Amino acid sequence: MPDSAPTPRPKPDSSPDRLRAVARYSGIGAQMAATIGLSTWAGYWLDKHYQTQTPWFTLALMLLGLFAALYNVIRAVTKEP
Repeated sequence: MPDSAPTPRPKPDSSPDRLRAVARYSGIGAQMAATIGLSTWAGYWLDKHYQTQTPWFTLALMLLGLFAALYNVIRAVTKEP
């Protein structure tokens, strides 16, 4: 009979670690919403200021904000805590 070491039990999630993770990911979501919202508002303001017929500034800045927000999310999620 081989002598095997006992298998380690998985460490239960502690409440402070879980709260820290919730705060981290909710902060990422709030930052994403703020980035997209502010860039869309800036595009809307530029369209109003220059009285454009089509909302090109709004569309362009909204997409730029979306890509910037996604980049920040990917960077934050892949970064070690």
